[in-house]
Amino acid sequence: MLSTNITININLKSISNMSITPLHNNVLVKRIEAESKTSGGIIIPDTAKEKPAEGEVVSVGAGLRDNNGNKIALDVKAGDIVLFTKWGGTEIKLNGQEYLIVKETDILAIVNKK
Repeated sequence: MLSTNITININLKSISNMSITPLHNNVLVKRIEAESKTSGGIIIPDTAKEKPAEGEVVSVGAGLRDNNGNKIALDVKAGDIVLFTKWGGTEIKLNGQEYLIVKETDILAIVNKK
C-alpha cells in the first residue's frame, strides 16, 4: 500500500478552544519529540533528527462497522502512548501545534511505561 504524507495548516485565531474529532478508525496523535542529546552527550541538530514514530493519542474516532452494522471499538484511547509507522498518516497544524491523523492499523503498539 502506497502511503503519502499531506500537511494541512489550520489557523483559526478567533477560535481558541477548537478540537478535532477523527472519524471512523482514525486516530489524532501528537508526536512526542525525541531527545536532542545522545547518551554520550552529543547534541543532535534538528536537521539530522528523524521524525519521531512515538506519540500521545489525543482523540479517536468511533470505529468501523462490521457486516451487521455494529460498531467495532478501537483498541487505543486518548492518553495512550503509541508507536506508529513512520510514513503513515496526514500531518496537520492547528493553532501552532503539529498533529498527525493516522488509521488505527498504522499504530503498531501501545507503550506501557512503568
